[in-house]
Amino acid sequence: MLKTTYQYEQTAARLVVEGYPDLSAGHSSDAIGILSSWRLQLVGAPELEGTRDHLEALMTAVMPYARYRLSGVQRRFGQENGFVSIGPEATAHLLELRSSREGVEPLQLKLDDAELADLVRCLDRLRLDSRVKLTWTFPDDRPLHRQDIVDRIPLQKRLGPPLLAGLALACSIATAWLVPLPQDTKESSPAPAAVNKPETQSDR
Repeated sequence: MLKTTYQYEQTAARLVVEGYPDLSAGHSSDAIGILSSWRLQLVGAPELEGTRDHLEALMTAVMPYARYRLSGVQRRFGQENGFVSIGPEATAHLLELRSSREGVEPLQLKLDDAELADLVRCLDRLRLDSRVKLTWTFPDDRPLHRQDIVDRIPLQKRLGPPLLAGLALACSIATAWLVPLPQDTKESSPAPAAVNKPETQSDR
């Protein structure tokens, strides 16, 4: 059985996966149903490799992190004691990789926005490749929670408009109470002048 290799490459990232078709599942000869190895090369970083669990941990942390950052939400993804975690680091993104081998120090990589985008594109192309028949265990993409979007707005910006509107309303009410309402004044009209009747012949 021949090994199948697929490569997903962007400017700053290159992901290579190797595996075999799962004949028991009826896969074609060019499919990957059993992952044997994978390698990831990022610009300025050593080549990364590991098991399928490491690759799934990378996808589980990086892909939702990028979605949240696009929405302006800064959160850390990945378990503290897991294989992969990623979080904001000033203007960059700190990717931390931990080996399953004893005595190996965690590897920390700082990615800028372009490098993170290239990494996400490689992982996304792997996930959507119909030739790769792997069933991933990470959760599907879901819309952000409303509270996550609200929390990204600073408190002063959230409370500023309602406070200004309330202050304007209070000023309007106070002004209405202090300014007296105009009163209707009726001027007395002069009495109509007596009209002299013309003398008739009978009156003479």
